[in-house]
Amino acid sequence: MTALPPPSKKKLGLVIDLDTCVGCHACATSCKEWNAGGIAGPLTDERPYGKDPQGVWFNRVHSYELEADVATKQPAQTLHFPRSCLHCETPACVTVCPTGASYKRAEDGIVLVDEDKCIGCKLCSWACPYGAREYSAVEGVMKKCTLCVDRIYNDKLDEVDRQPACVQACPTRARHFGDLGDPESDVSKLVAERNGVALMPDLGYAPVNRYLPPRPRRAGDETQPENATQNDAGNLASRWLNRILKR
Repeated sequence: MTALPPPSKKKLGLVIDLDTCVGCHACATSCKEWNAGGIAGPLTDERPYGKDPQGVWFNRVHSYELEADVATKQPAQTLHFPRSCLHCETPACVTVCPTGASYKRAEDGIVLVDEDKCIGCKLCSWACPYGAREYSAVEGVMKKCTLCVDRIYNDKLDEVDRQPACVQACPTRARHFGDLGDPESDVSKLVAERNGVALMPDLGYAPVNRYLPPRPRRAGDETQPENATQNDAGNLASRWLNRILKR
């Protein structure tokens, strides 16, 4: 099995705003475009125009209908949930790997796959509770989000472009990238301000990525109750997401 490095001070990750995500899939397609030619490429598609298309996608967007919540007076709403690797601090996908192909970088906390060592046993995908691993049947190896590591450290790019492709492509600025290990970073301040949540923290894998809950909504012409807070909507969305992921 593969050992984890000592905890790193730098924890690069994503902050995703569920309030402003419109489910357009720009993050997924831009990720596919960049990584198909990057260090993790190719991202093979099988029967893309057939009845049963299959393929490798590092980022997938799911859309769900949330029922109205009488207790918090939140109306029914559509929630778009982008899903990718959360670059956990203690990832089960790494420790279960028998060859060392799945590993966590000590310098920034990014979790990667060395495809030259991967034997396609799929143990990492079974161990990941977030469904973030992708198996390429064509190549016989596992693949996953790299946080565009070949882009964020590329000194040939302008500094403004050194961020994951999904973050650059988002038209509503629902995706943010930075060091979540630094409490003074923009992303850490955003998480603190909006009460960002980690997915299924009770499992103990300490995901680095954070989700910002939807802000409270008003139903029709009703006025917002005085005791309604962002936590009401946030707690509802967080409980719902955790329930969905645990199925």
